Amino acid sequence: MTSVSQADLDVVAEQLGREPRGVLAVSYRTPDGVPAVVMTAPRLPDGTPFPTLYYLTDPRLTAEASRLESAGVMRAMSLRLTTDTDLAQRYRRAHEAYLSERDEIDSLGTDFTGGGMPDRVKCLHVLMAHSLAKGVGVNPLGDEAVALAAQSRLRGTALPADWPQVSDFPDLTEGDES
Repeated sequence: MTSVSQADLDVVAEQLGREPRGVLAVSYRTPDGVPAVVMTAPRLPDGTPFPTLYYLTDPRLTAEASRLESAGVMRAMSLRLTTDTDLAQRYRRAHEAYLSERDEIDSLGTDFTGGGMPDRVKCLHVLMAHSLAKGVGVNPLGDEAVALAAQSRLRGTALPADWPQVSDFPDLTEGDES
């Protein structure tokens, strides 16, 4: 994680098509040096609660997250949470870590974190942002989503060249490999 400069904010504004709000830091930069995940304050400057601590900004990554969502990856992951107790426990721990980190900055008085955590998968953008910000091993489904995204031309440019391969996640079903 790096502090955020005005140049970073300008890039993020261009990526989003609007001025970013409440950015505390750049939590992940792509291998080609572009800010791609920002850490956002739990309350925006106007006081509005904003529970999404990690926000995916790079258009290459947001497009890939949307493609994976459209391909049914979220549905398959949510189904796995109902049948795989180990995965469900690891996903719950990711939720708890996310909540704890956000609450250290500013408690919103809620246990909502985002992405559907801890019981379902609702937004791969949030899960991928969390995994890219924290690294492999914190959010199992975010890690898998990044591995799926890295099967595209994004490995080594927008995503780390050394991110685990889909084959490194034995629980991924063929239906998830979009």
